[in-house]
Amino acid sequence: MKKRNSLYLTQAAVIAALYVALTYLSSMLGLWEIRFSEAICILPYFTAAAVPGLTVGCVLANVLTGCALWDVVFGSLATFIGAYVAYLLRKKSWVLAPWPNIVANTLVIPLILRYVYFDTSRTLPGLFAYMAVSEVVSAGVLGYMLLHTLKKHERIFKL
Repeated sequence: MKKRNSLYLTQAAVIAALYVALTYLSSMLGLWEIRFSEAICILPYFTAAAVPGLTVGCVLANVLTGCALWDVVFGSLATFIGAYVAYLLRKKSWVLAPWPNIVANTLVIPLILRYVYFDTSRTLPGLFAYMAVSEVVSAGVLGYMLLHTLKKHERIFKL
């Protein structure tokens, strides 16, 4: 049992660190629309440790990149909900893996952009559309590519 707890904590910590590093990479490249860290939101398909790992990683990434408090709270909550629902759906089909994250972020982030950062560059429906496209590319396309690659090596999550 001790080995299992250590593996869980290690996986969660590595996922959190990876989320932060990928968020920094996206921001350094000026790719705010495409967050590489969203691609790893498919990891709950493989391990329950991804749920706290992604949540903590999102909190840390948002704090370290200077996001507003409401963004840290509600953005991280959206990540948690997406990760948890993805974990619950893991036995249904691998195809569902990125969709809870896509839906959660598409519903929450435009509201944060509008009411926390006062983004008026687009209408509210425009922000929802913009976020949907961004999430489909980041979590969907990149997530499916990662998922396809990791499915071949699924055993590394079960050590």
